[in-house]
Amino acid sequence: MATPKRRNTLRRHGIEPQDARAARAAALDALARRDYAGEELRRKLLDKGYDSAVVSALLEALGAEKLVDDRRYVEHFIAYHAARGQGPVRIRAELRKAGPQGLLIEECLGAFPDWILHLQKARQKKFGAELPNNYADKQRQARFLGYRGFTSAQIRSALGIDIALDSNAEEI
Repeated sequence: MATPKRRNTLRRHGIEPQDARAARAAALDALARRDYAGEELRRKLLDKGYDSAVVSALLEALGAEKLVDDRRYVEHFIAYHAARGQGPVRIRAELRKAGPQGLLIEECLGAFPDWILHLQKARQKKFGAELPNNYADKQRQARFLGYRGFTSAQIRSALGIDIALDSNAEEI
């Protein structure tokens, strides 16, 4: 509940915390610009000063109208960031900040088919089409791809690093 001083400040800025129509207009305005996860939109509306009960009811209604859909948000987020050359580890971390549930994130990441293809495109864009032929270049490219959020198994596969050789080297 907003204190009287905060309520006066909100009213001065044209925001009535209990005004469901204004909250809906603000939500639709935000959704017109880009897709939001439900929790992300909740934080945005609460930061603007709308009452949490009004925001909860609004998000439920927007979800029923399919204007806010966490699954769609996660799928688009993954496709967009993968196309930018980011891997599943980095995308997972970014999605957790936005607020969708962990199970939904894991399900959508697992269903995304083209991680190796996007890894190869990111590697080629940075280093060229030819695979590295010495250990130092492989390590440099592996560090880059690791920073981009690809798993070590994906990196080894794309760079042609023999897993059996690496495991033998660790045993020595």
